[in-house]
Amino acid sequence: MPQALRFPLDADIDGLRHALWKHRIGHHYSRDQSGQVLWLIEDVQLDQARELIDKWHQGVAMTLDEPHEPVARAGSVMGALRSAPVTTLVIVMCVAVFAWQGINNIQALTALAIAPIAIEGQQLYASTLGYALSQAEIWRLFSPAFLHFSLMHLVFNLLWLWYFGRQVEVLQGRWRLLALLISGMLVSNLAQYATGTVLFGGMSGVVYALVGFVWLYSRLVPDSGFQFPAMLMVFMVGWLVLCMTPAADWLGFGNVANEAHLGGLLLGLAAGLLGSRFHPRQVVPGDKHRDIDG
Repeated sequence: MPQALRFPLDADIDGLRHALWKHRIGHHYSRDQSGQVLWLIEDVQLDQARELIDKWHQGVAMTLDEPHEPVARAGSVMGALRSAPVTTLVIVMCVAVFAWQGINNIQALTALAIAPIAIEGQQLYASTLGYALSQAEIWRLFSPAFLHFSLMHLVFNLLWLWYFGRQVEVLQGRWRLLALLISGMLVSNLAQYATGTVLFGGMSGVVYALVGFVWLYSRLVPDSGFQFPAMLMVFMVGWLVLCMTPAADWLGFGNVANEAHLGGLLLGLAAGLLGSRFHPRQVVPGDKHRDIDG
């Protein structure tokens, strides 16, 4: 779990943050009514951060006394792998599947669609999910999320996945993120399949699950560290509603997996409500969330 280092609202910590990054101490910044918070990405760097904070309070040069092993920044490739390996891995898998579709689209669709399919000419022949499960093809419950049908579709989803997935992974751990990803894939895929659609795909249902989770969690627990601009929810819900109207076709977006989006969003809201009930509400001695008020 990340360490939370707290400072008063009126404290100017820009110099401290610069020193932390200079010494490759990855952190995430947030603020609320009670103060400013620096969330350390690596627990093992707490002592180094405290050393810099002590020097910041004393007004002396913020350099570490002892040499330390460099740690990659969160914004670098290695930093991403270290601070958000699950998010990074899912993104890499999506890109790999998109490359596979570029090489042999029919093969990729046949292997990853929610039910076994065959495409002959312009005709689609599909089996059922029940048949696939009877053949132990369990992966089909999740694999449609990795299919994307255009570069814009891929990039749009992966940008949001990186923005929200990394926050969940850094602030609440990879197991919480994995649970959201897996349940988001399952619920959104089943919701879309329930409409009678077999050939669909995309990570957008999972993205909406993350949106719902982060948005509600950040509202119920203001000191959670999540960053969610107020107008962003308006945009995401507006986009969801827009895609449910004929305007989506008029704008050239074609068929959109609306049920997958809605299913993912509802799942995320439920997870955010449940998860917020177990969020630690106060700092106690020995807790991992330390106050540094000076």
